[in-house]
Amino acid sequence: MRTVMNPPNPFESQHRHLLEPAPHVTLHMFEDSTRDILSRNESPDLPFRWSLNPYRGCFHACVYCYARPTHEYWGFGAGSDFESKIIVKRDAPTLLRRVFEKPSWKGELILFSGNTDCYQPLEASLELTRACLDVCAEYRNPVGIITKGVLVLRDLDVLRRLHQEAFVRVYFSIPFSGDEVARKVEPHAPSSRKRFEAMATLANAGIPTGISLSPIIPGLNDEDVPDLLARAKHAGAGEAMATLLRLPGSVEPVFMERMSAAFPDRMAKITNRIREVRGGAISEGAFFERHRGSGPYWAMIEQLFEVSRRKAGLSALSDGMVPATFRRPGIEQTALF
Repeated sequence: MRTVMNPPNPFESQHRHLLEPAPHVTLHMFEDSTRDILSRNESPDLPFRWSLNPYRGCFHACVYCYARPTHEYWGFGAGSDFESKIIVKRDAPTLLRRVFEKPSWKGELILFSGNTDCYQPLEASLELTRACLDVCAEYRNPVGIITKGVLVLRDLDVLRRLHQEAFVRVYFSIPFSGDEVARKVEPHAPSSRKRFEAMATLANAGIPTGISLSPIIPGLNDEDVPDLLARAKHAGAGEAMATLLRLPGSVEPVFMERMSAAFPDRMAKITNRIREVRGGAISEGAFFERHRGSGPYWAMIEQLFEVSRRKAGLSALSDGMVPATFRRPGIEQTALF
């Protein structure tokens, strides 16, 4: 499933419509010259303040990705442009080091992949995520990671160091139990099976892990909840979380087009279920409402998740205190004189 459908960009005065079959889409890389590497979260319903994204856009091409509209700020489309025109922040490690050297930085948790996956395929050659994790380890800055990428295993040595000297949590996003369904919705992401295998490898190495069943798409993967949580526990996960599908801005037409092509016999049920848990709407953007639904069917999904989570022996997403481990290199030696 590979289309070039891009909804009209609200920031552009012109939009091109294809008059013939869509051409094959190839990957293009663009340089980002930004001087800021940390994004400050101002949303009151998210449990973190700072996120770091070495890449804009994501080759995983998940049809539901809420970050798609952010590509429109750069003159690209939220459809195939988002997954084929990847913007790279080559100076990310240097910029992060500058942040850590500022007296104002006190060592707060940094979430990797607050927007797009930090372990998407380009990371295999560019190693920007690894370099940034190295900086975090050097300064003992707490780290959270959420990813679909099994490439995270490459950085096990850095993760071990962060776990021993600072703080690290690795959440795997695994919303589908069956690989056949997952391939249609997340066409270029590693299979669910490989993600569970990666989770087990990290857990066996002592790295705290968790699972994110996000998004829950009513009528498609809500029945996968018990199996996913049981498999996560078997793979060594300690925590679990889930959020409801949200389709802000241009995500909605991308989702509808691609899901209709992938699930022609199920799309009417999926759409009806989404509207049922959204009070008749397709999406909800209000804080504290956008990640969860309402009504009897959503209450049933929430109960299924909670019962399955407790049965599996998994904890809910922890909002506990992150240890204050941050320190600038050499500070211990300086203190001796």
